Amino acid sequence: MEINTNELYNVVFKQYPDVMDVKQTSGLLGVSTKTVYKLINAGSLPAMKVGSEFRVPKVSLLKYMKIFGFSPAAQPV
Repeated sequence: MEINTNELYNVVFKQYPDVMDVKQTSGLLGVSTKTVYKLINAGSLPAMKVGSEFRVPKVSLLKYMKIFGFSPAAQPV
């Protein structure tokens, strides 16, 4: 079953802010925070650095999930 981007945004991302921290991102992907840092450092998941922490825009995560076929695995943190 294919979920389109609008459904993903409106259903899964509704409870999340437009720019998420690493913990929120890991919850959505169903992976550890260490894995999220690896994805960011490898350039697979676009993120921005705010101070000493990374932030991942919802748009970047949506594109990543769509490209790699991820299914949402978790509820909001």
